[in-house]
Amino acid sequence: MPAQKRKKQSRFSPPLRRAVGLATALVCGLATLGALQFMGPLKFAPAPFASVLGRSEPTLGARASRNAFGVSMGVALREAMPAESLDFPIEVSNDPEDLEYRWIPVGHGTADTVATRPLEGSTVVAPEAPGVYRLALSQKGVEQVITEPAVAVLVPFAEKIGGFLNGYRIGTYLAERLGTRGLKERPDGFIQVTEDMLDLQVSRHFRLRDFITHDQQDDVWPKYVALNPRLLDKLELVLAKLAQYRGEDSLPTMALDVHSGFRTPAYNRSVQRSARDSRHQYGDAADVVIDADRDGRITMKDIRLIVRAVDDVEREHPGLIGGVGQYTSRIFRTPYVHIDARGTRSRWHG
Repeated sequence: MPAQKRKKQSRFSPPLRRAVGLATALVCGLATLGALQFMGPLKFAPAPFASVLGRSEPTLGARASRNAFGVSMGVALREAMPAESLDFPIEVSNDPEDLEYRWIPVGHGTADTVATRPLEGSTVVAPEAPGVYRLALSQKGVEQVITEPAVAVLVPFAEKIGGFLNGYRIGTYLAERLGTRGLKERPDGFIQVTEDMLDLQVSRHFRLRDFITHDQQDDVWPKYVALNPRLLDKLELVLAKLAQYRGEDSLPTMALDVHSGFRTPAYNRSVQRSARDSRHQYGDAADVVIDADRDGRITMKDIRLIVRAVDDVEREHPGLIGGVGQYTSRIFRTPYVHIDARGTRSRWHG
């Protein structure tokens, strides 16, 4: 009988084989990261909400209602003035008797937790101190935090002294210059933003940092932002339309970037070719770059798809009508689209 063949042995010992495998994985990972850097400033949109109805644990069987998230069901931020009564739609599956609520601050710049109040229907009273808060419900010693949407209590516009608010330079609005003679608007107030709040999710695909003014005040904290939730609603609906064009039921994961969100009037004056009374100053406009066809490039095809999506959204939701500007000149490194929710239709090329 012929001798049995020996099983071929690896020339590497087991520990050495594991080391080689780890090194190979590391090289592949670095190569992947290097490839992603070619996307430039674009980022990939985060995954959709863990739950459209909020990510709270069902301790009390309570959650924010669907209509708390805007028409798009993707807005994660509501706004209120200090001590203002606001509607916060809540669904409670358990016995709602003796439910109470309190506000839990988000970020270090917000005041301490607000005292508990009885919950009566869907109307709650916002905290007196400006900041961003989450609503917490309690019943017989059991508490549940409604993580989405958060509520931003604005710093009233009247607290701006001259061109500054708490050391942060904002500048002067046209309405202030015209005084009572002008009908120009101004924001009701501003969201106070501390450094640890930048990644606060304000909608399904956008975070607070996307709307901070890109000026020379990097080291000035807190910062202040005007951000209208109607803009967030419109942007989310546009992304949903882009998904529909591809025959998809859910929002896509696509490369997108907010080139410019809120602009203080002081900064807006330094932006070349910007409108004197730009909508960016009022928090209802954003310049966006979206890889709408997801081919890894930003081209005129993407611009046309975005404009088509905006037109469709405005036709279906007249309350979100506004402006669309196409910026495709060679003077811009990347083509982008201006989208706003000013309340009147406007179209232009830049």
